[in-house]
Amino acid sequence: MPKGYWVAHVDIDDAETYENYKAANAAPFAEYGARFLVRGGPRETREGAARARTVVIEFPSYQAALECYDSAGYQAAKALRDPVSTGDLVIVEGYGD
Repeated sequence: MPKGYWVAHVDIDDAETYENYKAANAAPFAEYGARFLVRGGPRETREGAARARTVVIEFPSYQAALECYDSAGYQAAKALRDPVSTGDLVIVEGYGD
């Protein structure tokens, strides 16, 4: 079964408050088997435009990635993030196993 991935590009307006979101998303991410592959860090935009922060999260399946996003736990965390950041998020099925 192919894995699922969240690929997010985020601009953060209030880093201190954003830490509350990070703390709140830990439980739903653990519940759905999420693993961070990229969480900020140095990067170069070579084509197009991107936001300041890039995050890639791996899930054991595409279905788990969708269910995590829709879960009450993640939606509560997202409510903390929304007022202090702007972002783009895609949930994508991995290629192969």
